[in-house]
Amino acid sequence: MQLLIPVAAGLEGVVKKQLLSLGYGKAPAENGRIELTGDWADVARLNVFLRSGERVLIKLKEFPAETFDELYDNFYSVPWEEWLALDSKILMDGKSVSSRLAAVKAAGGVAKKAIVRRLADRKRSGRKTLSETGARSVVGFSIYKDRVTVTLDTSGDGLHKRGYRSLAYTAPLKETLAAAIVDLSFYRPETDSEKPFADVFCGSGTLPIEAAMKALRIAPGAERDFDFRHWECAPDGIFERAREEAKDKELRGRRVCIRGADISSEAISIAKFHARRAGVGHAVDFSVADMRQFQSSVPCGVMICNPPYGERLSDVEEVKTLCRDFGKMFRTLPDWSAYILTSFPEFERYFGKRSDRKKKLFNANLACGLYTYFGRRPEEREEDFS
Repeated sequence: MQLLIPVAAGLEGVVKKQLLSLGYGKAPAENGRIELTGDWADVARLNVFLRSGERVLIKLKEFPAETFDELYDNFYSVPWEEWLALDSKILMDGKSVSSRLAAVKAAGGVAKKAIVRRLADRKRSGRKTLSETGARSVVGFSIYKDRVTVTLDTSGDGLHKRGYRSLAYTAPLKETLAAAIVDLSFYRPETDSEKPFADVFCGSGTLPIEAAMKALRIAPGAERDFDFRHWECAPDGIFERAREEAKDKELRGRRVCIRGADISSEAISIAKFHARRAGVGHAVDFSVADMRQFQSSVPCGVMICNPPYGERLSDVEEVKTLCRDFGKMFRTLPDWSAYILTSFPEFERYFGKRSDRKKKLFNANLACGLYTYFGRRPEEREEDFS
């Protein structure tokens, strides 16, 4: 079967490298998706192990369509009886770009009608509607320049929902993005597990937690549920085997040096709770502290931060002062590398130093810059994720 992995803009290279580390070959990326060939075992493994992909989709069909009749006929031709049960709860998820079929809601209604008719015909139910009381099945359709791609979402909830972040805090960083930034950095615990890692604006703890999960080889999807687990078409035991593989790879006893700090005691309390739920409570040293007091006697550390801006700090003058003080503190760490994600457009000016590299990323729908400052590089050659 053909599998599609939607990827946030700018992270295609990161996810490709994650796929290589899982034993998959080079896969092409196009229109924000990576496509590869796999089977049901791969569906389970990708859902369990991928840190920065958004979902794992099964590609069912691709075809041109400019009218609702063409859309209906092509949807009807998909062997839905092989994928869906008669009582499946079918949800439609569509989008249309530069296409004649621009009315997404109407297109979804036509597509679902074709699915229901096909199931009724092939399963000889005689029904015009389904009970939809069974397992959830999200059918996706993407129409781009009058070409339709039909998918079945095996993940259900997005892969950023690891299951550990249950308490709300202001403007959280998406887990898949946090994991990608860790991968983009010089933090490489597989070669130097005790290399210092710090986030001095850790909020509810997403960046240090994702860094710790990577260091301890804890698979992000091992403790959550996925839609495919409830489908009749999915073979028994595939999730359990993937989860067992993940558990065998864990290094929970590995010594690491990961620190998270925030000026808010509420944030640190939430961060500690989330870290315990993620299984890394013992691996991250969280503290209530002002970033201006951060010090380290250990050289060549990695600092990854998402400083407060926008929702978390709306006063522009406060932001400017914070950036100035942050820059002053960081200049006391000449051997450290820093990776700073912010949507503040004048960050470099007030931080007091032009970045060595800037990469455009998106946190949800918010455009951000990832500003990179290189300290002493690790001995191995820097990977190019551009």
